[in-house]
Amino acid sequence: MERKKSVFNWSGGKDSAHALWRAMQSDEYEIVALLTTANRSTRRSTMHGIPESLLLAQAERIGVPLHVVDLVPQGGMEDYGEAMTRAVGHFRQQGVTHFIFGDIFLHDVRSYREAQLAPLGIEVVEPLWGRSSAEVMRDFLDSGLRTVVVTTMADGLGAAAVGREIDRDFVASLPAGVDPNGENGEYHTFCYDGPIFRSPVPFRLGEPFMQSYDIRHDDGSVHTYSYWFADLSAAE
Repeated sequence: MERKKSVFNWSGGKDSAHALWRAMQSDEYEIVALLTTANRSTRRSTMHGIPESLLLAQAERIGVPLHVVDLVPQGGMEDYGEAMTRAVGHFRQQGVTHFIFGDIFLHDVRSYREAQLAPLGIEVVEPLWGRSSAEVMRDFLDSGLRTVVVTTMADGLGAAAVGREIDRDFVASLPAGVDPNGENGEYHTFCYDGPIFRSPVPFRLGEPFMQSYDIRHDDGSVHTYSYWFADLSAAE
């Protein structure tokens, strides 16, 4: 059976790595690139804050080339949509028909992806979709993938969780109401080892720092969100 030519939408974190692992195991897809979005000024991935050098190191050890989509700092959804449309056009010329994501249950996110990509001839694939967070986390812990927390909501897990390894002790320590996978944005991670990598990705964690963003919602209201980030950098 001919494999489906696909792009994997890569965040560098655990759900992304988990979904990539499952997609690779299925052998249904020929993954031609890892696509990630990065802040044009900081050269770090959006939300996770992973430096481009580490994203490239991940891709090199996975054995799939990285395609970086530059985003305007604190740009809106219109900027994101335009940048992604250009990226889709680039990959459609290569015969890509599927985009793979690591979402679990956020229906509004999946609906947005499908609404944006279907008119461009791209089918959305979600390897983790339709299972409970507890099931997904159990499978992740059994997979051998290794990750550390690199971003947290300032009014949630806070700075104390930054740098922690995602293991059974971490999951057991999460306060009530926090999704085990951080699917509601409670935390984000950096994946550095496991079955998708040829060798571990060397990295360093510095002192956490806080950063705030003003986000404009569809109703016109503006809300300030604050996050703690690991001062993540590459290591020799």
